[in-house]
Amino acid sequence: MKATKLLTTASIGAMLFGMSAAAYSDNWRYAHEEFEGDVQDVFAVAFKEYIEENSDHTVQIYRFGELGESDDIMEQTQAGILQFVNQSPGFTGALIPEAQIFFIPYLLPTDEETVLQFFDESVAINETFPELYAEQGLELLKMYPEGEMVVTVDEPVRTPEDLRGKNIRTMTNPLLSETYRAFGATPTPLPWGEVYGGLQTGIIQGQENPIFWIESGGLYEVSPHLVFTGHGWFTTAMMANQDFFDGLSEEDQQLVLDAADAAYEHIIEHISGLAEESLEKIQEASGEVTVTRLDEDEIQAFRERAPQVEERFIDMTGDRGRELLEQFKADLEAVSGE
Repeated sequence: MKATKLLTTASIGAMLFGMSAAAYSDNWRYAHEEFEGDVQDVFAVAFKEYIEENSDHTVQIYRFGELGESDDIMEQTQAGILQFVNQSPGFTGALIPEAQIFFIPYLLPTDEETVLQFFDESVAINETFPELYAEQGLELLKMYPEGEMVVTVDEPVRTPEDLRGKNIRTMTNPLLSETYRAFGATPTPLPWGEVYGGLQTGIIQGQENPIFWIESGGLYEVSPHLVFTGHGWFTTAMMANQDFFDGLSEEDQQLVLDAADAAYEHIIEHISGLAEESLEKIQEASGEVTVTRLDEDEIQAFRERAPQVEERFIDMTGDRGRELLEQFKADLEAVSGE
């Protein structure tokens, strides 16, 4: 009887010790939308390394396709299956309409230094967006730019008229569809996994992405004409399931915030010069690639169509969207000195 009691006590003690150890050395799951070595992956690895070097926790990273498409990993994060997710506002726009603001063409400048300063100092980015994400059960940890958007097409393009009749792949984002409609094209929403095949078979005649993604995904092989329109930057956001984050100890919350800061600093260094390196790789790999950089007059023809996209954004988002757009513009003026 006594021996049984001692054994039971020991078993309970061992179980409690195991639970305590699990609480202090968890394995956190983190999914993103890109391939190994791409920008979101570099950010995730830097985050993982900081967590593991400064705690007993571990971070398991899931890359593109391992747990499904972008919508899938967001649903898994909201359900608490994943603790962290990296997702572009291009997909989050269906969940948080205001996040579509990044797809208003010619809102963000193309100058890298100004863009980075904007992300560091913007009230909209650092104060307004966390509140919007929190409404969807998400703790916004970092928003960061990945690179200037580049359009790839089946033939060189210099005017909106050149895009007429072309099916251009867009993310499942109503405002991005409005942008390409304004540009003269036919927006065609497609999951990322279908883009290469769609270009190859001619179902779509073009798409847009940062140049590093065009290189790593091999899109230049089936869509070899690259057009720099200067209309925007690809932006992404790293976030946590809010219940998970709120349930962490203050020490672990600070650990996560510090890890996100460290990953952000690392990624800003990483993207410097990345576009140029990626373009060089593309040109070395294919003699069929052409590069078109629109001049100011050509860009103006596209820029003149941006106001109708702004109007559509406000129609979609109401007063909150209007206030966010005003704050966005004020933040941009502050960093550009206008």
